[in-house]
Amino acid sequence: MEKNKFSFEEVFKQNENRIYYHLQKLGIRDHHNEFYMEGLYAMWIAYKKYQPDKGPLSTYFNYHIRNHLIDTLRKETRQQEKLEKTTMEKYITEYHGNRHGDSKMPIVDSSGIELEDEKYWRDISSCLSTKQRKWLYYHIMLDMPLKEIAEIENTSVEAVKSWGKEARRKLRSRVDVERWG
Repeated sequence: MEKNKFSFEEVFKQNENRIYYHLQKLGIRDHHNEFYMEGLYAMWIAYKKYQPDKGPLSTYFNYHIRNHLIDTLRKETRQQEKLEKTTMEKYITEYHGNRHGDSKMPIVDSSGIELEDEKYWRDISSCLSTKQRKWLYYHIMLDMPLKEIAEIENTSVEAVKSWGKEARRKLRSRVDVERWG
């Protein structure tokens, strides 16, 4: 067959079922004919690029249509995954994270935390430094891992461990003083 001996319309009528075959073979459900149109486009490109001395047209159509449909399917899958990821990040930000975006800290639901003696907690935390209070709040009250606290505070895990060590030492001595007078 010489190149362009037949018009694309004639070639299309003879080979249209190849598109349906590859859609079915790849398990693509095409309710809106989007993949069919991609297969038609691939057939047109193959028709334009076909070189008779390289092999039969039918083999070239099969190769081109199948690979183009696979590429399109991969692209659709990547876009869907990206959309799902973005949607999940937005959901987490709106419902489980800081709404202003200036912190990675979740919004604390204080309904489950009851301080029996608020004055006592203020007195205890008054002997702690700001960083030690952060350790007390994040690690003890919110039960966050040290690594996460370090990320939030832009410091090392070792520094956070140090805050905790000093806070425990101060709290122990404070409790001992209260206990033994």
